[in-house]
Amino acid sequence: MKLINNKQYMIVLTIILLVMVNDIVGRRGKGSRRRKMKKQNSKVLFHNNPKRAEYYQNANGAQIVRSSHFDYEFYLGHKILFICVATGDPLPSITWFKDGVELDNTLNSYLHINEWKIGEGKEVQIKSKLEIDPARQMDSGTYECMANNKYAVDRKNFKADF
Repeated sequence: MKLINNKQYMIVLTIILLVMVNDIVGRRGKGSRRRKMKKQNSKVLFHNNPKRAEYYQNANGAQIVRSSHFDYEFYLGHKILFICVATGDPLPSITWFKDGVELDNTLNSYLHINEWKIGEGKEVQIKSKLEIDPARQMDSGTYECMANNKYAVDRKNFKADF
């Protein structure tokens, strides 16, 4: 049996690696094409059903029309304040989340969620304010405001860091 030298070994190893990489890249491209086709097909099915289009594209769906800045830098011991204003018919409810977990102002004395209506008639909106006072290190994270009514859900994210 003949032993192969280092140069031959490196050439064989390089060829094997190139074949493996080519196979992986080829698979990734085919998968993304399939996903694109599925998305396009689902859109076609969605628009072919008029009752679905009427429901999901309803002009009365919940929509966040104003909100705080995306990136919020706060000082420890000071107040963090996020605002979310939404519209829709029926008037949406607003729910706050931190890092994907729903916030409940009854559990913490430093966390306050206030909500009120602004405007009149068809122009009525709901405004919600999340206040954290005093801010602590553990209050940094990703906050989310979610407006929800029977036609739509709209979300806005806010990042807070000290």
